[in-house]
Formats: sequence, structure tokens, C-alpha cells
Amino acid sequence: MDILKIGTKVIEKEIEAIEKISRELDENFVSAINSIHDCKGRVIFTGLGKSGHIGKKLAATFASTGTPASFVHATEALHGDLGMITKDDIVIAISNSGETKDLLDMIPSLNLIGAKIISITSNEKSSLAIKSEIHIKVDTKKEADHLNLAPTSSTTAVLAVGDAMAVVLSILKDFKKENFAVFHPGGSLGKALLGEKILKGEDL
Repeated sequence: MDILKIGTKVIEKEIEAIEKISRELDENFVSAINSIHDCKGRVIFTGLGKSGHIGKKLAATFASTGTPASFVHATEALHGDLGMITKDDIVIAISNSGETKDLLDMIPSLNLIGAKIISITSNEKSSLAIKSEIHIKVDTKKEADHLNLAPTSSTTAVLAVGDAMAVVLSILKDFKKENFAVFHPGGSLGKALLGEKILKGEDL
């Protein structure tokens, strides 16, 4: 077994997946960005399994780059955590299949609350996509593992699209190094930037 060859092939498959998605981004991506930019509340990511883990990471990235965001677990949402979501929020629901039951079960309550729903799935004809105001299609066709089963290429591609959203929003909000420093006082870059402003006697 050539371990290095197999490992390299996995990475190559994930690179191919991201390149495919980068060519397929359309106006729905733009619509999602505009809606989030105009949002008066927060961005709420939700999902289950590996999609949920990606949602948690993206919520952290959004929040640290100037777009208030948090993560609500889809199952917990059905048992009271829907109360964390308001009519001013936008919910980004992540599901590769677009048929995750708990996410679909959230929709009637989200509609009653009045929160806008953006979905990210691999199928624009899925139940979740159809029931969302905006749908972003992220279809990698194949996973990177030898069984074509483990969420690998698909989750990497969703992560890349989410990172792209966060960066675009950060630019639109004119998010600067100084803002980054305020949100990252424990990091080396944050400490350096904060120290620089303190030495100059500037307001944060």
C-alpha cells in the first residue's frame, strides 16, 4: 500500500471539488450575501452530523470577522432552542442531501418566527432547498474516500463556500485589522495589534 499516494489522491479530490464549486457559484450566492448584509439580527447556522460541525466552524468564522453568528443544533432546536432564533435572524441550514428530518421539522416553526432560511445542499430539488428562500447548491458529485461514503469532499466544499461568504461580508462591512484585534485579544495577531494601538494612545 502506497500511503503517500493515497493521501495525496484524497487531497487532490478535495481540491477538484472546491474548483468545481468555485466555477458553479451563481446569483444565489450573491442573494445570500445581500440578505445577510441587510440582516438586522444574527446568522444562525444549523445542521446535524458532519454538516453540523461545519456549521459550528462557519458560525465562529462569521462572528470573528464581523458578522454576528451562532450555531443551533437542529435536534436541540426542536426541544426548545428554537427560542434562540428571532424574526430578525437568518438561518443557514446545511445538509448534503437536503432531506435531513430534523432540519425539515424546524421549518414550520422558523416560518412562524419569521426568520429567513438559506439552505446549502447538493440538490436544488431537495425538500430543504424548495422550502428555503435562498438555496446555494454545493454538489461535489463524489467524496474523497475510497468508499465514496464519508463526508469529505462535500464538507470541504461547503466550508470553502462558507468561508467565501464570511470574507465577502467582512469586506462589505469594512472590517479592519483593528476590529479583528478586538475580537481576538488572546491571539498573537490580536495582541500585537492591540499593543500597537495602546502604544499610540488610540481608542479601540
